[in-house]
Amino acid sequence: MSATFSILVVDDHRIFAEGLVAVMQLRFPNARFTLANSGTEAWDLISRSPDYQLVISDISMGEMSGLELATRIKSHLPAIKVLILSMHNERNIVSAAMETEAEGFVLKSSSAQEIESAIKDILDGGTHYSREVLAILLEKVKQEKKHDAVKIMLTDREREILKLILEEYSTGEIAEKLFISKRTVDTHRANLLEKTGCHNLIALYKFAIRHQLANPNIGNTT
Repeated sequence: MSATFSILVVDDHRIFAEGLVAVMQLRFPNARFTLANSGTEAWDLISRSPDYQLVISDISMGEMSGLELATRIKSHLPAIKVLILSMHNERNIVSAAMETEAEGFVLKSSSAQEIESAIKDILDGGTHYSREVLAILLEKVKQEKKHDAVKIMLTDREREILKLILEEYSTGEIAEKLFISKRTVDTHRANLLEKTGCHNLIALYKFAIRHQLANPNIGNTT
């Protein structure tokens, strides 16, 4: 990490941003900190003077979110590092932050020591995602593996019939649509219930939604 570097802090909560800078300035006395109140202001500053080594940005801001700002930075000025600092830890937000290719994600509830470590790690060429954020990502991976396992467990024909069942097609209609006998449909239906551990259509519907095998808005519109 170089002795002198520039950091842009982006947050529409001015008091929080000023407090963060005050604390970090003590830990990085050679750093030059600049404040921006919005993603739009930050992008304007970066566009006019792209010499920042690190941008620390909140997510929820008016005009331009921190995620959009991070995406622009990594698309146009990838040499600038990005650290997301947010109070939000929902799985979809964490995943969206990862997709921006930001080098780090730390919660605002983190200690000053962790934020300092994140800055050091990122400026040293590494990444830093807080333990809480990593736990969320790990759970996401586990769920995706679980969904994949369920999809593998069901055959293509069973998934096809499951979709039609959830769209409220009758056994006869399914048989006619797929050019198979009613008995074959009944066999597939029984296999579906056995494999999923469901005992009725409602349970099967909930199972399909939980494992991303069906759209929550699925159903006949007739």
